[in-house]
Amino acid sequence: MSDSPVPAQYLATLYEITRKLNSSLELKDILDYVMDRVIDVTGAERGFLMLWDDSQGTLNFKVARGIAHQDLEKPKFQVSRTIVRHVAETGEPILTDNAQNQFSEMESVVMMALRSILCVPIKVKTRLLGVVYVDNRMFEGAFDQGHYDLVTSFASQAGVAIENANLYQVAVEKGRLQRELEMARNIQRELLPQDFPVLDGYEVAVHWDSANEVAGDFYDCFLINDSMQMVIADVSGKGAPAAIFMAVARSLIRGSAFSTPSPEDTLRNANKLIIDDAGTSGMFVTLYYSVFLPDGRFIGINNGHNQPLLWRASQATGEWVPRGGRALGWFDDLPLERFETQLSYGDILIFYTDGLTEAETTDHLQYGEDRLVELMQALPPGASAAQIRDIILKSVTEFVGDAPPFDDRTLMIVRYTPS
Repeated sequence: MSDSPVPAQYLATLYEITRKLNSSLELKDILDYVMDRVIDVTGAERGFLMLWDDSQGTLNFKVARGIAHQDLEKPKFQVSRTIVRHVAETGEPILTDNAQNQFSEMESVVMMALRSILCVPIKVKTRLLGVVYVDNRMFEGAFDQGHYDLVTSFASQAGVAIENANLYQVAVEKGRLQRELEMARNIQRELLPQDFPVLDGYEVAVHWDSANEVAGDFYDCFLINDSMQMVIADVSGKGAPAAIFMAVARSLIRGSAFSTPSPEDTLRNANKLIIDDAGTSGMFVTLYYSVFLPDGRFIGINNGHNQPLLWRASQATGEWVPRGGRALGWFDDLPLERFETQLSYGDILIFYTDGLTEAETTDHLQYGEDRLVELMQALPPGASAAQIRDIILKSVTEFVGDAPPFDDRTLMIVRYTPS
């Protein structure tokens, strides 16, 4: 299947689904909603949602629905387990509009007279949470590429919602606020990518740490077609409200990125959705949105965030990427200014949140941007992105000494190293 964005006619549905999923932490409500909406948008005759059970190593049925949203009785829990198992093992969706011909060797497909089948994994990063399966026994071609793209995007959002619901339930059962906060921190760390795809010719290293139990900082990195897209962001406020706002904002920004043609459109869509979801909270998020292309071109858009430092390796000099823009979630009007430049071999971009440059000693002396430039001037030749990250973090840690952190610290290093 193609990597094309979700068709325009489905975007409103996808945005509505994302908002709904973000509004609940009750697992049963989420599962019922996922199954009902998948049937609605595909017009499937039957739909089944299965969740992976780590203890048993099996997929267990959780929801089974007919086209009128009626529950299917246990004797009718009949799906092509071969297809379900293949999707679970490979992590890749399957769409067939002529199952009788394409899977004629599968006994279950033939015996149940299945014609159209769409089966999609539900994952968080690379970890399987479950599978959504819909079919039609009456018509060939009941599902098309648009259904495939929409349900695949939907399943990605559903995975995050299911994971949040599972972890929240664990916290509730423990019955202690501290445990809930610890779980919330773990949820945040799990939702932030650790082993993300990196475009050939680039090195990427990240660091994220919260000053308290939960954080308002976040980052993201993902590939779209032939580009690597990155986000570093800082939510206003502290504690649980900032953490919740962070989870919503990250989800909406990533969802918009995969369904819009440009970073400007991504940010405008995300801004509108954040205002619709949390516009009365008084909170907002500053961020820097980056696009890296295979030939070394860099595109950046600043939304009220700290200025990244661009270090030109051949001249051993740094320049501050222009400041500009307005935070998301603040106003409907979102002025945007695109910055573009060509990177050369060894050039380095340093993205950070203010918890790094504003880190203080016990005497309230700030680390500052000048120290960051001085550190880069003394950088060992050919230092990798990971080494640069570690050098910066060590410098900040030694500078603040015993002073406790007052703000979250997030750092992203990108180094251009084409073959």
